[in-house]
Amino acid sequence: MNFLDPILPQSREAKLRYLDADYQVLREGEFVRCAVTGEPIPLDELRYWNVARQEAYRSAAVAFEEFLRRRG
Repeated sequence: MNFLDPILPQSREAKLRYLDADYQVLREGEFVRCAVTGEPIPLDELRYWNVARQEAYRSAAVAFEEFLRRRG
């Protein structure tokens, strides 16, 4: 990890409950992990999640790939 990495080692992983257009913080933290890649996603950059599966995704492309993978 280098000094430019936005997720610092002392950062805490948050626990969220994903809702239709928002999320509820169950445990305070600075980031969540992408369900597909495992990458940390800072909460201020979190835009994509699946309510039914309660999973976060790094990007629209990752979310769409996961949708196609599970559909087929």
